[in-house]
Amino acid sequence: MEKIIIEPVWFDSLGAKSSCTLVKTPDARILIDPGIAAMQPSFPAPDAKKRQWCEAGRKAIKSASKEADIIIISHYHYDHYFATDLSIYKDKILCAKNPNEYINDSQRARATSFYSGICKVYGKTNLESLMKTKGRGKKYPDPLADLPIASHKDFGDYNKRRSELFERGKRRFDGRVANWAKNPVIPEFNFPSLTVKYPEGKVFKFGNTTLRFSKPLFHGIEFSRVGWVFYTIVEHENEKFIHSSDLNGPVIEDYAQQIICENPQVLILDGPMTYMFGYLLNRINLNRAVENAVEIVRGIDAELIIYDHHLLRERKFRERTEKVWNTAKEENKKLMTAAEFLGHKTVVLYPNI
Repeated sequence: MEKIIIEPVWFDSLGAKSSCTLVKTPDARILIDPGIAAMQPSFPAPDAKKRQWCEAGRKAIKSASKEADIIIISHYHYDHYFATDLSIYKDKILCAKNPNEYINDSQRARATSFYSGICKVYGKTNLESLMKTKGRGKKYPDPLADLPIASHKDFGDYNKRRSELFERGKRRFDGRVANWAKNPVIPEFNFPSLTVKYPEGKVFKFGNTTLRFSKPLFHGIEFSRVGWVFYTIVEHENEKFIHSSDLNGPVIEDYAQQIICENPQVLILDGPMTYMFGYLLNRINLNRAVENAVEIVRGIDAELIIYDHHLLRERKFRERTEKVWNTAKEENKKLMTAAEFLGHKTVVLYPNI
C-alpha cells in the first residue's frame, strides 16, 4: 500500500504480549491496542529477559503514542491498553470498547476503574457523577443468530458436547444481559483534551480516511468466558487494512468469512493460543482456527498477512499451524510474524538473543 503505512510497534514475536500497531494515512495517525504484558511462566526465557522485553515494548508504545491522533482499544485486557499510565491518551480521540454491553464482569470492572481515572485526569471530576444510574431495558438477540456457519457446522461425535456448551453459554449470556441492564451506564466523554467514543458497528471519517469497526465479536470460541472484542478497518481510497484483534485464529468460521469479504491488502491476524493446547484449547477448536486461517490466506488478495499474537508464546507454533504457513507458500502470499516483518528474529525460537 502507498497511502496506508503499517508500523507494528510491539507483538508477541518480539518477546512480550501485545499487538500494538501504528497506522499512518495522509489524514490520521492511529494507534491500535496500546497495551503490553510480560510473557507467561511457561515461555522459554529467563524472567529477567521477559521483564526487559516488556519494558522495551512499553517504551516503544509510549513513543508511538506521541505520533497518534486516534487511539483504539479493542477490549480491556492489559496487553491491549494502558490501564494506569493515562498520559498517552492526552489530546487524542479514543475509540474504545463499549463498557456497557457485550462485556464480561472482569472487563467491566477494569473499564470502570479506567474511566474513573480518565474522569479525574481529563475531566477533573468523578465518574459516578456522570454515570446514568437508571437501568436499561434493551433486548439482545441470541448471539448464534449472527453465526449461521459456525452454529450449523457438523462436528460428528463432538456435536452433543458442543450443544451442551452452547446451552451453558446461553445461560451465561442471559446473566451478562441482566448485569448490563442493572449496571450504571458509563457515557462517552468529551473533555477538553480527550474525546472518548464507543465505536462498535460505526463508521468515522477523517478527510479521505475511513475508520470502520465491527460489531462486538467473541474473543475466541462461541460464548467465550473471556468476553468480546471488535476489529478495526482502515480505508483510504482503494487501500484497506484490518487489525483483527483477539479472534484467536479466528476460531469462528463466520468471522473468517467476514475478513474474506472485506479482502484487505494488509491483515494483522492473531493465531490460536497453542500454548494453551490441551488446557483451554482442544483439538477441535485448534483445527477450526487453522482451517479458518487457511481459508483467509486463500480467500484474500493480501500483499501482507502478519500472523502474530497468542500464537508466538510457545516453540511449536509453526508445527501446530503448519497448514497455514504451507498454504501461504502455495498461494505465494507473504505471511510472517511481526518480528520477521521488522527484520528481527522471532524471540520464542531464539530466547537468548
